[in-house]
Amino acid sequence: MTNANVNSSLPGPLSKELLERREKAVPRGVSNGIPAFAKEAKGALVTDVDGNTYIDFAGAIGTLNVGHNHPKVIAAVKEQLEHFIHTGFNVMMYEPYIELAEKLAALAPGNAEKKVILLNSGAEAVENAVKIARKYTKRPAIISFTRGFHGRTLMTMSMTSKVKPYKYEFGPFASEVYKAPYPYAYRKPGHLTDEEYEDYMIQEFRNFFQNDVAAETVAAVVMEPVQGEGGFIVPGKKFVKAVYDFCRENGILFVSDEIQAGFSRTGRYFAIEHFDVVPDLITVSKSLAAGVPLSGVIGRSDIMDAANPGELGGTYAGSPLGCAAALAVLDIIESEKLNERAEKIGRQVLDTFRSWQKEFAFIGDVRGLGAMCAFEVVKDKTTKEPDKSLTKRIVKEANKRGLLLLDAGIFGNVIRILMPIVITNDQLQEGLDILKQSIAAAASVKEEISLL
Repeated sequence: MTNANVNSSLPGPLSKELLERREKAVPRGVSNGIPAFAKEAKGALVTDVDGNTYIDFAGAIGTLNVGHNHPKVIAAVKEQLEHFIHTGFNVMMYEPYIELAEKLAALAPGNAEKKVILLNSGAEAVENAVKIARKYTKRPAIISFTRGFHGRTLMTMSMTSKVKPYKYEFGPFASEVYKAPYPYAYRKPGHLTDEEYEDYMIQEFRNFFQNDVAAETVAAVVMEPVQGEGGFIVPGKKFVKAVYDFCRENGILFVSDEIQAGFSRTGRYFAIEHFDVVPDLITVSKSLAAGVPLSGVIGRSDIMDAANPGELGGTYAGSPLGCAAALAVLDIIESEKLNERAEKIGRQVLDTFRSWQKEFAFIGDVRGLGAMCAFEVVKDKTTKEPDKSLTKRIVKEANKRGLLLLDAGIFGNVIRILMPIVITNDQLQEGLDILKQSIAAAASVKEEISLL
């Protein structure tokens, strides 16, 4: 059965009308991918206002692990709407906040007692993790990693690596933020084995505290267990444990940023579970509430209680609607066994990508963890020179054929896959078929250009 169905050229006539209105009303600094407007969505399918239907391999940038409009999420939000929309947790509390905090604390790795603060966005979660870490340690410095992405606010923009489009001409940035080296095995020096490279990066991490910042001044190291915007780069377990051990040795808090990698994306509730370490703090958002804005920080009780009353919170922090949606999401993950499903999807996708790697000379690397999968597009497999333009053409060709797709990476040359984990087998296979057609079409355009 065909799921994708694009009947009109993009943008269609109704989308064109809306694009004209968008140009007049919305600043150009807000980027958009496909030039179309959604009308309805369900599961892994999205239909635009012109009747075109797309298989969703983007998932609102990893927000929809349980899919669009899951019946349990809709029912939970409707039920909450019948009672009240918002009271402001800082004004009058409500039970869904407490219930969700209890469940997240129980799910998070580690046996220590934990507490949870709920917020609005991923960036706000990271901001609050920084506040809590500084309050607890009485230290100012924060360490993030090269190629990391943590948000677009002043602090999180300071922690983010990619200059354009995230940081260019937006400075000055927050002080006492430093970026440590993060492994990128595909681009390691050719004379090093994988094991030698990991040892080298561990030593480089330790050297960082001799060259850039004293460990005694560092409040927290904030790490994405799998770098998201940075290109779905998966570090070795030895490196992650070495960073964690260094934090333990020096009184530094280890913060796992799970905003894109959490809630079944990698086959675990939290991606850090793959690395056998227990974070002091965990930041969560995106797929936590299936598209309803919600985020949080989970952490050891003694750390979370360092702040005094009134020092943490916000007007919309921990929205009742978001809490209701998130409780439904946790039920869906368990009842539909989405962790196991993500691992199965990941195996199929990576096997497919590896077969394409042999077929297409420009697919230089294939990588992933669970259903967080990607391949890297290069001009030459020997030089590994990134091919951003071909990557963009692949995405555009996919959109034309009815597949929502995202690129990523510091060089803009990575195709990343973030389909809802509830995607059916037929939809998954059709999406992969469309992606292969798009790769071939984009490559043929490149070849035609080279012949001119």
